[in-house]
Amino acid sequence: MSTTTERPGTAQGAGFDMRHKSRVILDGNDRAGARAMLKGTGFDDEDLKRPIIGVAHCWIETMPCNLNQRELAQYVKEGIRAAGGTPQELNTISISDGVTMGTEGMKASLISREVIADSVELVARGHMFDAIVGIGACDKTLPGLALALIRLNIPSVLLYGGSIMPGHFHGEEVTVRHVYEAIGANSAGKMSDEELVALENVACPGAGACGGQYTANTMAMAMEFIGLSPMGSASPPAVDSRKFAIGKEVGEQIMDILRRGVLPRDILTREAFENAIAGVAASGGSTNSVLHLLALAREAGIPLTIDDFDQISRRTPLFCDLMPGGKYAAFDLDLAGGTPVVAKRMVDAGLVYNDAMTVTGKTFAEAAQDAKETPGQDVVHPVSQPLKETGGLVILKGNIAPNGAVVKLFGYEPERFVGTARVFDSEPAAHHAVLEGKINPGDVVVIRYEGPVGGPGMQEMLGVTASIVGQGLGDSVALITDGRFSGATKGLMIGHIAPEAGIGGPLAAVQEGDTIIIDTPARRLDVDLPEEEIARRLSMWTPRPPAYTSGVLAKYAALVTQANDGAVTRVGFDV
Repeated sequence: MSTTTERPGTAQGAGFDMRHKSRVILDGNDRAGARAMLKGTGFDDEDLKRPIIGVAHCWIETMPCNLNQRELAQYVKEGIRAAGGTPQELNTISISDGVTMGTEGMKASLISREVIADSVELVARGHMFDAIVGIGACDKTLPGLALALIRLNIPSVLLYGGSIMPGHFHGEEVTVRHVYEAIGANSAGKMSDEELVALENVACPGAGACGGQYTANTMAMAMEFIGLSPMGSASPPAVDSRKFAIGKEVGEQIMDILRRGVLPRDILTREAFENAIAGVAASGGSTNSVLHLLALAREAGIPLTIDDFDQISRRTPLFCDLMPGGKYAAFDLDLAGGTPVVAKRMVDAGLVYNDAMTVTGKTFAEAAQDAKETPGQDVVHPVSQPLKETGGLVILKGNIAPNGAVVKLFGYEPERFVGTARVFDSEPAAHHAVLEGKINPGDVVVIRYEGPVGGPGMQEMLGVTASIVGQGLGDSVALITDGRFSGATKGLMIGHIAPEAGIGGPLAAVQEGDTIIIDTPARRLDVDLPEEEIARRLSMWTPRPPAYTSGVLAKYAALVTQANDGAVTRVGFDV
């Protein structure tokens, strides 16, 4: 699949002004006031004559995911100074999916992606940074930062704060996903209260993002594959001292990127996006990657549709044995050699565009050649011996999902499932029914009015999906929703149904007791009803009152697009 891509930055890099933004705000007698303000923060004349590099991170005390980022930023700043730049640190927000899951707070999660992008964009535009380093970890921070970098289109690089270490419980590696599954087991009487507490005490042993190939680690890999992060920089865990060395190196690299004048839009080609999607498919990564990569493509002006994910996944074998569908945590992938091992496998098998450019100046293939695989590792299988012949991402369409729906398959789920609709108009209502033992084998749990507009915010549903699995129903119950899932979700769980029920999509027509047909080989998701009956039911449908009429959630609901378009906010866009 190799193709030749013109190296970005060469033409502009030869004469690129390394102070292309900052000299406007800092140079000349008329800018004495600006310089006086900055001198009040500790900068001197020499500092202000150097290129100004923003260092944006998402440190916050509401989760372990981003807890190391203030410290990591100091190493990045050290590298920037050593390479001749002046760093200016800034902080943005983050929402923990793992903490807010199953509550009204979960609606804030996807919306935080937009707020992160907006806030970093505003600071960088306002203070006219010459370049920027974005440091993220939890689910929405990396894509939020990437959106900002694309909008700004100044020399940039992304750095992943790192995965959490796995916990250990009864001799097995565990992550927060196991806690959510244990909640279901506890409600079914399969685990004692004492055991549940013992598990929660060890599942998250320190700083770092959730420890499987869940959304955070999926997007970290995707950003390496797309070329915005240096290959191999994501793999070391958050608490590993190598992460700090990488931070300093990234600080030095941003100065080289600035010197060469390489811009995010130079890197983000159609081929780069296909490489990122292939990496997600090969590793069994999160369905949230569909939302995030579609959003980035929209921002970059790259034609990309939800159907492209299915086509790329069909040609990409799943060969990484990573949680939630596999055995290993992200830490184990690092022990095996990290992301470069996956990349080299794909280069050697012709599964990626070898000549796609990366932020360091190396092509994808050149970056992958630096892989150092640990002998005897079995986290990353040979491509010729995959866990599954096709990738984990599958796009379904049908009469209740005409614009698409997303499911992640590992190969052990039933290919065809015909079941009885159990309809719930919110995630909490469905979760309560599961915990109360009201869901039975053969049921299809239908959760609606949780889409981008209807929620608003398209909340994740790890609580309910993990409870289904924890109760032993993972093989006999399916779930469909216009909401979305945690990267830790496993089982026949279908999300992102578009158009959503909240704007009158056909999911709103499904009734309790209807027959739902899921046919993954045929890529179909249907309710067993004639089109005339669906139309009749929809003709009687009336919109629900908005859940929020003011504030950030109301603004989001008014501006957001549908899931098949990335759930991005657009001014004047007809949702």
